[in-house]
Amino acid sequence: MKKALLAVVTTAAVVAAALVPSGRPVEAAAPGFASAVSAVSQTTWQTNASVNALAVAGNTVYAGGLFTRIRQPGKEVGQGDAARTYIAAFNRSTGVPTRFAPTLNGAVWSIATSPDGKWVVIGGDFTTVNGVARKRVALFSVATGELVGGWDPAINYRVAALAIRGNTVYVGGSFGRVDNVVRNRLAAVSLKTGVLTSWNPDADDDVHAIELSADGNLVFVGGGFVTLQGSPHHALAMLNTTTGAAYSMPAAAAIPAKTVDCDSRVKDLDILGNKVFVANAGSGIGCYDGVLAADASTGKLLWQSSCLGATEAVKAIGNWVYKGSHAHDCSQDGGFPDKTGMHHLLVLSGITGKLGPWFPNTDAGGETEVGPLAFASGGNDVWAGGDFTRVNGVPQQGLTRFTNAPGGARPGLPAAPKVSSTRANRATVGFPTVLDLDNISLTYTLYRGKTKVGSWKRTSYSWTEPVMTTFNDSGLTSGQSVAYRVEVSDGRNIRTSAAATVRIR
Repeated sequence: MKKALLAVVTTAAVVAAALVPSGRPVEAAAPGFASAVSAVSQTTWQTNASVNALAVAGNTVYAGGLFTRIRQPGKEVGQGDAARTYIAAFNRSTGVPTRFAPTLNGAVWSIATSPDGKWVVIGGDFTTVNGVARKRVALFSVATGELVGGWDPAINYRVAALAIRGNTVYVGGSFGRVDNVVRNRLAAVSLKTGVLTSWNPDADDDVHAIELSADGNLVFVGGGFVTLQGSPHHALAMLNTTTGAAYSMPAAAAIPAKTVDCDSRVKDLDILGNKVFVANAGSGIGCYDGVLAADASTGKLLWQSSCLGATEAVKAIGNWVYKGSHAHDCSQDGGFPDKTGMHHLLVLSGITGKLGPWFPNTDAGGETEVGPLAFASGGNDVWAGGDFTRVNGVPQQGLTRFTNAPGGARPGLPAAPKVSSTRANRATVGFPTVLDLDNISLTYTLYRGKTKVGSWKRTSYSWTEPVMTTFNDSGLTSGQSVAYRVEVSDGRNIRTSAAATVRIR
């Protein structure tokens, strides 16, 4: 602290600083928030039940799940709604639904769009689409919204994961046969014809996630499996795109082996550049629930976050990894301890895995009681779907979105400073930090009347004690009354405290 400011930090501040995670923002962001998107949720239509899957094609967001109706923002169930049976599409810029409204007879659990933005594939439990037989997987034209005729692989059980690359659609789930040919939980079909290929990794348990490397040369799969093609590969693997053979992936060793007391499954994958990000949910007390990052070429572990509370979704944007979970204990990573409440939406540094500056929240409901279950992004936004009914304390069911629109969340309103004068010609002024949902570090400026007398950067988290700053203002006139106020800024939003007055000795 510079002596010229005559400022001291209290013991509480020192203790708080020791509890602050070491991760620092690693990427410049739009003024007002410190990660890639703001914590302010944008206006979006809602659903009447859980959203399990999301995908983006251009300016369209596809959402699938257990819902049968969608409704306008701010409306209660049954008001301002429209029929959408398990699948819907929304304008990515406005959150308003499109006319895309096929009729399905069962839930959607997975969605993938082709890299060229022309096709969207959905998977789930359904067996008909618009009255036409489609056994748990269906293909639509993005341009027309029409079901593609003749594309009809018959899959005998749930499709929970999809990915498209070139002329191939990779499929994962709980099934055992495709077109009456044995394919245990993993298969691939032609995007043009729907014909089954020879790709056959043969998983012994469910597959929940599939992603392809940026160059398209590797397929990453995650789930609850223990073997692939009869060889040991637990929960996470990288595969040959043609044969389905598994390569060595050292990062998989970070996931604990399956036991009676711990079953940690990969629930989601996301790839950005040469990194693959892996979300785990564990059953059993203390069973691994975190996120890890691996090199997408070598499979080597880059970092691992070990927060407890099942992670269902991850989405990487720039140097940030957004995480949907019901995290309740991140003390192992220098974050919040247990019994500080559920944190359903968090961001991690994509470089270090440390907690970053983004703290919106949802509630949790439905069967999973997790909250967010799926993410999608067009590059400058994060769409979140799940079984939640509230976002940032406001009613909003099933679907929400966060963008990089300038501004972000405002800092908390600072209290009037504590002021006193116990020495001649001198005042002592103290003020605590406040919280901001999308900034960790804020700027505090102290004014005497209209005169700026000091400015400080302070860091604060909801799970640490407020940092107290004390300023000794000298050279004042005995007998005068002086008013002090504090302004808090996140770079764009400013909050100002009420004034506090003291008579100088």
